[in-house]
Amino acid sequence: MDSYTVDLSGKVAVVTGSGRGLGLAYASALARAGAAVVVNDVDEAAAEQAVKTITEAGGRAVAEVAAVGTGEAAERLVARAVEEFGRLDVMVTNAGILRDRVLWKMTDEDFDAVVTTHLRGTFTCARAAAVRMREQGEGGSLILVGSPAGQRGNFGQTNYSAAKAGIAAMVRTWSMELARAGINVNAIVPVAATAMTETIPAFAPYIEAMKEGQPLPDFLRKTEGFGTADDCAALVPFLASGHAREVTGQCVGIGGDRLTLWSHPREASVAYADGGWTPETIAAAWPTSVGADPESVGIPAPKIPGA
Repeated sequence: MDSYTVDLSGKVAVVTGSGRGLGLAYASALARAGAAVVVNDVDEAAAEQAVKTITEAGGRAVAEVAAVGTGEAAERLVARAVEEFGRLDVMVTNAGILRDRVLWKMTDEDFDAVVTTHLRGTFTCARAAAVRMREQGEGGSLILVGSPAGQRGNFGQTNYSAAKAGIAAMVRTWSMELARAGINVNAIVPVAATAMTETIPAFAPYIEAMKEGQPLPDFLRKTEGFGTADDCAALVPFLASGHAREVTGQCVGIGGDRLTLWSHPREASVAYADGGWTPETIAAAWPTSVGADPESVGIPAPKIPGA
């Protein structure tokens, strides 16, 4: 093995929402790198099929069917890892759902369902994993799953964007809290052709062509950083490995041929007023000082050649 080989032999991982899509790609990548994996999904058939896919490829995996969100479900996942494989080294919080609606049409149930799965589910699973990893005393990795929507907002996704923004904040907070225990905490920000993205009109024809065996064009893979679920999966074993031991508190984007580092929120501009500000002095100063170059919002529209 060369010095950059990622070898997770002896490591044990839990990947939530890994019956299909990105979650299955993450679980499969971890197994290929040598880790034993607990596959989790609410769909028992999908979870069992995922385990079959991993084991037939030579990996080790078991299924644990549970709806992520409650503390009890999180404890079950950690307990299953310990019972089957003796320890826990990696927690990947991928499970998620969508209930997209604009603000004035979004119900309490729409909001709560998404926040429960994404935000509370990330919290409960990370907490249970951190407790176990600290008891083991050998460090570990929490790999949370973010989204461009959590970094920039997205029309119709109040619940999802808020949850993913909260996950980014958790990364920064937990990286500080768990540093002494040797547990690194990072978020991946994937962009891939999945059931969630194939409804985007600009991407739809290319995804359909991909399903028929055609490669995605270069501009999508590079300019847009858009590819397959497997393209995103490589980041997970890296973050779980010794190569990333000092990488923590980061939001790392991946998709297609692109690998990126997202910036943290920071003050973009500043102005001062002797003795403090009044509403009137803010109004006078705003257009030529802090308000001169406002921040953009939303995920930039894809740049389709010839469109």
